[in-house]
Amino acid sequence: MNRRAFVAGVLSSPLAFAGRAFAQAPVFVGDMHTHSFFAESKYHFRPLARSMAGGNATLIAWSLVGDLLWFDVKTYKEKSAPKPGETFGWFQRELGRIKSHIAEQGIKITLTARDVDFALRGKPHVVLSVEGANFVESDAGRVKFAHGLGIRQLQLVHYTSNSLGDIQTAPGQHKGLSDVGKRVVSECNRLGILLDLAHCSDETTKAALAASTVPLIWSHGSIVKEKSTAPTASIWRRRQLSLELAKEIAKKGGVVGLWALTSDVGKTLESYADRMLELVEWLGEDHVAFGTDINGLGPNSLVSEFADLKLVIDHWRRKGVPETRIAKLAIGNYARVLKTALHARG
Repeated sequence: MNRRAFVAGVLSSPLAFAGRAFAQAPVFVGDMHTHSFFAESKYHFRPLARSMAGGNATLIAWSLVGDLLWFDVKTYKEKSAPKPGETFGWFQRELGRIKSHIAEQGIKITLTARDVDFALRGKPHVVLSVEGANFVESDAGRVKFAHGLGIRQLQLVHYTSNSLGDIQTAPGQHKGLSDVGKRVVSECNRLGILLDLAHCSDETTKAALAASTVPLIWSHGSIVKEKSTAPTASIWRRRQLSLELAKEIAKKGGVVGLWALTSDVGKTLESYADRMLELVEWLGEDHVAFGTDINGLGPNSLVSEFADLKLVIDHWRRKGVPETRIAKLAIGNYARVLKTALHARG
């Protein structure tokens, strides 16, 4: 048999065809929490379209850091208090820069549930998100303004105090949600903005879960069975979510995203992939997703490009994880909870 006949025979085999189809089946990727700061650094990406294409990423949340100018990026402690209107001005300027880059890259912004469906079919979309709703100040009406600018995901708090609720890494003042915080939750539910509980204290998390009529997310972090609450514990340990609260988020239909912090998830993409599978055992396959915090962890990040997540998916396939589960973890869970929030608008 000559080489041409041999190759033709192999390609005509149903098993060979099935193997090729399996290898080529696209798995699109969603990420509930990423950043880009346009810096010339190996930890930051530009242009965005190329980075997304390299990992089949079609639904990513680009998070604007709402309190970036007011905390120390080395200690993660508040360094100054903004003057009235400063956080609102910063939010508008930075969002304008982000949207300009997205338009320049020819990427769509996620505004409706239909846009999420397009992302699930392979059309790249960005979810405009804010990490730390400090721009609200004491005016919950600004949530509607932000919605009009395209914001579809809102994280209540970050590393500095604000008028909505308390953070994990500093003493609290609200002991839950403030009146402004409750109005913000209500407005997000009404308008169709996905609420993000990352960085919230336990009390604020519980209060937001009670106040919301739709599922919420914890976009990035990790889960531990026994959480350290000591004020002397490292920042990343205080940033972890207790399994008890993670189960409450899941019980409401929400999703928890796993970050890529090496000191937490290990130093290989395989260890990251296995940690996600452990979270599946704890919460169920419908409540875990990528929340890498790309470009937010610097040299401490295991994942620097979306292409890394393709290797995570390859690892799951080698371990025999069912394709339906892989699809949920890779993008489906995030897409589902986002669509639920978008449909909730009154």
